[in-house]
Amino acid sequence: MDMNQYLEVFIEESREHLQNVNDQLMRFEKNTDDLGYVNEIFRSAHTLKGMSATMGFDDLAQLTHKMENVLDAVRNHQLDVHTEVLDALFESVDALEIMVQSISEGGDGQLDVKLLVQKLQRIVAEEPVAQHAASPIEYDELVQTLLSQTADQGFNAFEITVQLERTCLLKAARAYMVFDVLEQAGDVIKSAPTVQDIEQEKFESSFIVILVTNESQEKLQASIMEVSEVESVKIAAVPVKKETEMEELVSPEVAAAIQEVTVSAPSKSPVEEKRQPSNNKTIRVNIDRLDSLMNLFEELVIDRGRLEQISKELNNSELDETVERMSRISGDLQTIILNMRMVPVETVFNRFPRMVRQLSKDLGKQIELQIVGADTELDRTVIDEIGDPLVHLLRNAVDHGIEMPQARLENGKNEKGTIRLKAYHSGNHVFIDLEDDGAGINREKVLQKALDRGIIDGKTAETLTDKQVYELIFASGFSTAEQISDVSGRGVGLDVVKNTIESLGGSVTIDSNEGYGSRFSIQLPLTLSIISALLVQMSEERYALPLSSIIETAIVQPKEVMHVHGQKVIDFRGAIIPLLDLKELFTVPNSVQGDHYSVVIVKKGEKTAGLIVDSFIGQQEIVLKSLGHYLPGAFAISGATILGDGQVALIIDCNALIK
Repeated sequence: MDMNQYLEVFIEESREHLQNVNDQLMRFEKNTDDLGYVNEIFRSAHTLKGMSATMGFDDLAQLTHKMENVLDAVRNHQLDVHTEVLDALFESVDALEIMVQSISEGGDGQLDVKLLVQKLQRIVAEEPVAQHAASPIEYDELVQTLLSQTADQGFNAFEITVQLERTCLLKAARAYMVFDVLEQAGDVIKSAPTVQDIEQEKFESSFIVILVTNESQEKLQASIMEVSEVESVKIAAVPVKKETEMEELVSPEVAAAIQEVTVSAPSKSPVEEKRQPSNNKTIRVNIDRLDSLMNLFEELVIDRGRLEQISKELNNSELDETVERMSRISGDLQTIILNMRMVPVETVFNRFPRMVRQLSKDLGKQIELQIVGADTELDRTVIDEIGDPLVHLLRNAVDHGIEMPQARLENGKNEKGTIRLKAYHSGNHVFIDLEDDGAGINREKVLQKALDRGIIDGKTAETLTDKQVYELIFASGFSTAEQISDVSGRGVGLDVVKNTIESLGGSVTIDSNEGYGSRFSIQLPLTLSIISALLVQMSEERYALPLSSIIETAIVQPKEVMHVHGQKVIDFRGAIIPLLDLKELFTVPNSVQGDHYSVVIVKKGEKTAGLIVDSFIGQQEIVLKSLGHYLPGAFAISGATILGDGQVALIIDCNALIK
C-alpha cells in the first residue's frame, strides 16, 4: 500500500497528539495525584505509536512504546512520579517532535533514541508492565441462552482463540482486523478480554472470541490466518443445549434481557458498535486550497467594484438592483471565507507553557504562565507571522522581567513569578497582552543606555515621558542586558519584534511600573487579504489608506497651519501634530495647492500625524496585492490594489510615515 497519500494526515495528527501530550504533562506536573492526565497522555502516545508503526517510522514507534510502559506503570500505581520521570517524558516528547519535523521536511524521521530508550527502561526497572491476559471465557446464563436460540436456527457456535506474534506492535489494530473478519462470517457474542480492554491493548498477545456462524471451522481458520502478525488460531465447537432444554433454567431477569437484545439490538459485534460514525461534521482542508479560494474571491471583489461603478454610470434601476443583491451575497461569502481562514491563537500559544517551563529550569527561576483567551481567532496569515515575536517577548520576560526567587522574597513578593498572556477581540482587531509581575523597567537605566548608544541626545532626554522612554527599548540594537544571553536574543533587542508586528499592519506599545512588572500590548488586524480603506485623490493619482490606521478626516484652513523647526504642524484636539504633504513625499506630478487642506489624521501606537491629500473619494473594501519584485523597497508603500475601473491604487503604509 502507498503510504504517501496518508503522510500529510499523519504529520498533522502526530502534531496534534504531541501537543496534547505536552499540555497534559504540564497539567500532570502540577497535580501528580490526578491520573486522568496520565490516561490522556497514554491515549495520545498509544495512537501515535500505532500510526508510526503503520507508516514505517520505527524510531517513533519504539520511543512511544517505551513511553507507554512508563505511563502504564504510573497509572497502575507501580511507579512513583518524581522529577526524573517527568523530565524523561518531556525529553521523549522533544525527540518525537524532532522526528515528526524531520518527516514534515521530507526526511526519514530517524533519530538515535537509544540513550533515551535506556533511560525509560531504567525508570521501570526493565520489568514488563502488567497487562490483562486472555483468561478462560465465562459462559454465563445469558450467553448460554443466546447460544441455544441460535442453535435452534441451525447456526454453529465456536470458541476461537487467536494468538498474535509476540513482536506485534499494533496489537489493537490486528485484533480489530480479526474482529472484522469474524463479523463478516457471523456474530460475535462475547470476548475475553472485553472489547474495551482489547482496544486499549490491555492484553498480552492472545484473546478469545465466541462466534455464532454458519461458516465451517476450516474456512474461518484460513480467513483469520490471512491477517498479518497472527501466529496461530484455535477453533473449538461450543456444546449448546436446545432452547427447550434451557427454558426451565432461565431466570425472569435473563429472559427480559434476552427479549431486549432480540428486539432492540442490531446484529453487530461490540467492536462494530464502537466504530459507528460520530456526529463530528468537520473535515480537514489543505491550507493551499483555502489560499486558492481566497485568491479567486479577491478577483471577485475587484469585479464587484467594477460592476458597482458601471451601475452608477448607467443609472439603470434593474442593473442597480442586481448589483446590489450581488454585492450583498458576495459580502456574505466574504465573511464565510474569511471565517474559514480564521485560526485560534492557541495554535501559537500551545508551545509556550513548555518553553517557559524549560527556560525557568535553565535560569533557576520559578515562573507560572497563565494563558487567557486562547480561543481568540486570527487569520492564518497573521498567525504564521506572530509566533516568533511572541517567543522573543516571552523570553525577554523570563530573562529580564522575572527576578530570581530570593530577590523576589526580599522584595516582599511570592518567590514564583507570573507571566500572563491574554488575547481578545476589539472591533476589527485582535489584541495580545503580555504582562509580568517582575522587576519592571528601570527608567534611568534605559535612558542612560540610549544616551550612551547615541539613540537620543541629552536635550531630548529631558523632554521624554516615561512611556516614550520605555519605547526606546524598541530601538535597533538596544539592550539593557549586562551579559549576552541565549535566552532573550543575544542582546539583539526588541526592534525585530516591533518591525514584524508593524509589517503586519499592527502596533506594539509598552507600559511598566518599576518593581511591579511590565506589559506589552500588541494590536493586530483580523486579516491581511481584504481590508477596508479610504481612497484619496492626489492630482491624477489615487491612493488607499487602511481604515485601521485612520482616526478621522478634517478640512484645515491654511491659516491654521503652523511651522515648528521647518515642519508643518496643526493643533489637533489640543495636541500639536506634524502635517505631511503626500504629494511632496510621493512626488506626484501636476500637483496644485487648493484654498484648503484635506487632511487624514492617522495614528501609529501613541503617535499621531496629519496627511495632506487633494480630496477624499470614499471608503471601499480593497484587495491587498503584494508589489513583489516590481518595486522593492518602495518608501511607505505596503502594496497595491485594483479599483473598479481597472486602475491601480497604491496602498500607503502609515506606520512608515510616522517616526
